[in-house]
Amino acid sequence: MDRHDPKKDLHRYLKAAREAVVWKTEGLSEYDVRRPLTTTGTNLLGLVKHLASAEFSYFGAVFGRPHGEPLPWFDDGAEPNSDMWATADEPRDGILDLYHRSWAHADATIETLPLDAAGHVSWWGDQGGVTLQRVLLHMTAETNRHAGHADIVRELIDGRAGMRPADGNMAGVDASWYREHRDRLEKHARQAHERTRSAAG
Repeated sequence: MDRHDPKKDLHRYLKAAREAVVWKTEGLSEYDVRRPLTTTGTNLLGLVKHLASAEFSYFGAVFGRPHGEPLPWFDDGAEPNSDMWATADEPRDGILDLYHRSWAHADATIETLPLDAAGHVSWWGDQGGVTLQRVLLHMTAETNRHAGHADIVRELIDGRAGMRPADGNMAGVDASWYREHRDRLEKHARQAHERTRSAAG
């Protein structure tokens, strides 16, 4: 008997991506978990807040399954991008709890509906007709994309890297090896730059 279950496979990848995002916030100060580390303000707690909002939206209204959670950053007149950062008054635990509640709501939708269940993403306009399968793919890609952002942000904060605590999914070498490796890459980048400048005359 074929034990392959496409819905379970998709769900498993989404769950793994969620856990990776949450792990990147662990063990950090209130400052580090919130501070922007790119010119566009990317920060760890903001990524969690954004993904919680996305899961509630895609696995909620899209399939006529209201979640009942207040998401004021989506209200008319809300500051642009306010789902991508946390104010000083928004507790870290509150945002993480919101994310976990979004998982529970999404998981109920995923478990209840078949992959070919029809939904509608109103903010996609005329292209908004979707199935549960497409939304699962979309949210898995979205979550993994932001997990990659979280990887880089966390590494910039304290050097911690990897997929998850028990499985870094990286070469089994120590921090000194990576320092030397980075220096070697920097050297090669500078050499390539100098060659290009010399060739250009």
